[in-house]
Amino acid sequence: MSLPGWLSWLDALAWPWLLLALPLPLLMRWWPLRADNAAALRVPYDADQLQSLGVAVGGASLGVGRVLLWLAWICLCVAAARPQQLGEAVTPPQQGRQMMLAVDVSGSMSEPDMLLGSQVVERLTAAKAVLADFLDRRAGDRVGLLIFGERAYTLTPLTQDLTSVRQQLTDSVVGLAGRETAIGDAIALGVKRLREQPQGQRVLILLTDGVSNAGVLQPLRAAELAQTEGVRVYTVAFGGDGGYSLFGVQIAAGDDPVDEATLRRIAELTGGRSFRARNTDELAGIYAELQRLEPVASAGPAVRPRIERYAWPLALALLLGALAWLLPRRWA
Repeated sequence: MSLPGWLSWLDALAWPWLLLALPLPLLMRWWPLRADNAAALRVPYDADQLQSLGVAVGGASLGVGRVLLWLAWICLCVAAARPQQLGEAVTPPQQGRQMMLAVDVSGSMSEPDMLLGSQVVERLTAAKAVLADFLDRRAGDRVGLLIFGERAYTLTPLTQDLTSVRQQLTDSVVGLAGRETAIGDAIALGVKRLREQPQGQRVLILLTDGVSNAGVLQPLRAAELAQTEGVRVYTVAFGGDGGYSLFGVQIAAGDDPVDEATLRRIAELTGGRSFRARNTDELAGIYAELQRLEPVASAGPAVRPRIERYAWPLALALLLGALAWLLPRRWA
């Protein structure tokens, strides 16, 4: 609480009550003189003779040395009261979500059936473009990246360095982890990376365009593991309805290869949601929805740190004391 009026400067002192020690030298000098006044030794000199010898009479004379010592004492008391200065306002770091991105790089992600701008591109290329934009919006979160195909691998552990995550995503290629799809292993690896993080902040976003046909762990068994560890899994089924692209025109060729039923069940078990994206616009809309479902933690209130400044009056006290000690005796 601020002090009113002329006392407001005391706000800069952490321990202002130590200023009560300022008159302490006077009290210490006054008490012995009063107590021993009757036993004082009388000398046969008058006041003029004593002053000519440089001796103070009745405490009326105050030499330069005593002035310096008094100033040094004042500086010591001010230093003991801990003067402080308010620094520049800073916003303390806020702990946001702990989020792992699991991206399918199996052979089917090379299918050229996605329209990005005016070009038809591979599924993985389209996913990279959308995920890069999503990462730009996650400032404040710790994000990790894992890829999976026949096996699952961590490319980037949980980090706030989203530039590194984006670079690793850009460098990923189809078939890097094998040509098949191990969805269960990908979920299990994501859970392993998130299990040590704070409860309520563990999020896994899994993007795939196929059916789990490889790996050690079945997808639903991995979902149960995620449920036990408190990891919310959002599944994104990505890709066209099957077929191939001919001169930029999508040609249907059979059933949809994505196992939406299993992906939906994974999301339900873990408290997440399941999405279906057949083109880049739908995928971008899904990640915008994920941004709303898992918002970045807002920054906390700005604070102004207190900077200790006791060193200045302390140094000045030492300097004044040294000067008083070095002065010739006739100035003291």
